[in-house]
Amino acid sequence: MRHLLVVFLALHCAAAVAQLRAIPKQAQVGTMRHVEAMVVELDGQKVQLAPGAQIRDADNRLVLPVSLQERETVRYVVDGTGMVNRVWILSAPEKDALPPPPSPFPR
Repeated sequence: MRHLLVVFLALHCAAAVAQLRAIPKQAQVGTMRHVEAMVVELDGQKVQLAPGAQIRDADNRLVLPVSLQERETVRYVVDGTGMVNRVWILSAPEKDALPPPPSPFPR
């Protein structure tokens, strides 16, 4: 019986570890910082956060917009009204996995 309990707990823990961040493919890459209340600066432009917007840190925890004091590399989704709806602050491995920015000089 004890072995069954150990196996059950091990499988349960493995399922928790397997939950990776699901960032949608259509999420855009940018730099973001908090400006005021529900306003953020996204790639140098002030943008309104949507009501109920979610910002997740590199550990996938929900954070408040005010926690974006420094410019952070993020992936974000904009809703139909043009407001930022969901934001993921990228971890170091996620930043490294980003494609290189396009060259300003065509070949």
